[in-house]
Amino acid sequence: MARRPKAWVDLVSPSHPFFFRSLIDALPSLDTTVTVREKTETVGLAEEVGFDYTRMGRDFDNTLLRKMGIPFRTFQLTAQAPGADVSISSRNAMCILASKARGIPSIHFTDNDITAHVDGLKFEELYNRLEAQATYNVVPSAFDVEELIKWGADPEQVISYDGYKEDIYIAEFEPDPSFTDKLPFEDYIVVRPEALDAAYVDAERSLVPNILEGAVGRGFNVVYLPRGRGDEQFAEPYPSDRVFVPEQALNGLQLAWHTQCVLTGSGTMAREAACMDKPAVSFFPNSLLSVDEELVSDEKILHSRNSTSILDYIGSLSSNDISPDRSRSKTVLQEVGDITTNLIKNEINRE
Repeated sequence: MARRPKAWVDLVSPSHPFFFRSLIDALPSLDTTVTVREKTETVGLAEEVGFDYTRMGRDFDNTLLRKMGIPFRTFQLTAQAPGADVSISSRNAMCILASKARGIPSIHFTDNDITAHVDGLKFEELYNRLEAQATYNVVPSAFDVEELIKWGADPEQVISYDGYKEDIYIAEFEPDPSFTDKLPFEDYIVVRPEALDAAYVDAERSLVPNILEGAVGRGFNVVYLPRGRGDEQFAEPYPSDRVFVPEQALNGLQLAWHTQCVLTGSGTMAREAACMDKPAVSFFPNSLLSVDEELVSDEKILHSRNSTSILDYIGSLSSNDISPDRSRSKTVLQEVGDITTNLIKNEINRE
């Protein structure tokens, strides 16, 4: 009887618990050990989706400490990470490097090719160079594969699938009809600000104050999700029954499923809504990732930095426009599950 392969799964961002819960559930013959970095809601969400995990390392609010924390956690993973046939991670150079140091083949999921569109981002260039060191990079078909190849990835080790990484966990998502009982209103839009301190964002001023003012003025209720780096103040002028800031983390997929529209200054939440066939707006200040460009081209996401245009768009939506659907995501999950299974088999057969 063939032994069950063992995988080490490393979660470092809030979207990872959902992504890897869905992917691992599609791989029932795999034994997994999970490590989690403390970053915003990542630990709590790992617990929510039922992972048995070990905390390992943390993120920092201070930009300098955050950069220092990455090499420190890499060393920590190298010394303490579990033995496995493969490691599985997403947008995670720490896991890739630790796996390489320990001789563990790595399967890495990414959709971030931002340095293909924005020059001079030395930290992002370094991160993409490190991601290229993964044994396998699994990417959406819209991804600019040259962004990995130019940093040293073997073209034959970059595998693409027809969809988006958000499809993986949306496929297994179960809507909660009572979710809006946690909110002070039934109908709402979701607003998430830009990450103004990120290396790839050059905007000096957030669009959120204009969006909130216009949304309230037009009668929209808002669930506002600050990043916790000074942007909480944008909600202060408004009563909580119009602009609601949750005291505890809310399930982002439930928010997207029940909302009229998701507005975000980054990419993940807009793609989640778009993959559910829900209205989505990105007010990201810079050039978009290839995956976002494709969704904008397909009219699944509106990209704008004009608050009036954004609010006009929301006001134009009908009930048919906000009706969600997950059927396409289920097909994507099946494809990615098959890809992952075959890659693990390849590495087991090499032993």
